[in-house]
Amino acid sequence: MTSLKGKVAVITGSSRGLGFAIAETYAQAGASVVLAARSSKTVVQAVDSLRAKGYTASGLTCDVSALDQVRALAEHAVSTFGRIDIWVNNAGISGIYGPTAHIPVERFEQVLRTNIFGTYYGSVIALEHFVRQGSGKLINLLGRGDNGPVKFQNAYASSKYWVKSFTMALAQEYKATGVGIYAFNPGLVDTEMLRDLEAVQSFESKLNPLKTVIRLWANPPTVPAQKALWLASSATDGKTGLYVNVLGRQQALSGLLRDLMRRITRTPAPDTTLHITSITPNFPLPEGY
Repeated sequence: MTSLKGKVAVITGSSRGLGFAIAETYAQAGASVVLAARSSKTVVQAVDSLRAKGYTASGLTCDVSALDQVRALAEHAVSTFGRIDIWVNNAGISGIYGPTAHIPVERFEQVLRTNIFGTYYGSVIALEHFVRQGSGKLINLLGRGDNGPVKFQNAYASSKYWVKSFTMALAQEYKATGVGIYAFNPGLVDTEMLRDLEAVQSFESKLNPLKTVIRLWANPPTVPAQKALWLASSATDGKTGLYVNVLGRQQALSGLLRDLMRRITRTPAPDTTLHITSITPNFPLPEGY
């Protein structure tokens, strides 16, 4: 197993889903992990779960869209474990599916504050520590839209495009410092974030194709967590500026072949249930839209 023995890792948005899988994978590899999320209850539960398995973990409530809370998270990690070696900006929200102008402004802004400012704040705070010590691994999470526009997901997709550009620029700026900076797209991850959705009224049915996508290409969180472990390990020393996408051509083909074999063997299809909440649009949609 790839070792992170003696390392201290901070993972935002880590009380459940992919963030928790990354935290647990790092802990299994020997790291002391610091978990963070907006809900104090889920943070405590997640930390207790890891400690019950014999791992070294701590946690703090943190809204990444607030700079003072992100700074407090870093201070907590240092006061608890003495240093920070790995920082994963995983916290993010998907927003409402639908045409941009019809989405409530405050909800659109919430996605930007979390996904963009949360990544910015986490990166700046992590770099304050990493540059001083001449080492560290900063991993920023991407997602659909990091390579171009995605209609009806403008807030999320545009934010991930921004994160990719921001991360690659950081890697160039700090190339000579000994700090590794990486952009990581975990692909399609089967979590609550993927299945519990919100859509502008009358756009709910447009999400139905996602069921097929989940069946073919969604991975459990443990799969991208292993790639996140590789990024955080010594395997990427001296390789700053990497862009890693879990869902490449090989993985896409594998998903199609698995589904073909399932059909041949008449194996029941996996559950692809979506839970969609309807959101009233800002103003009436055009007729026939």
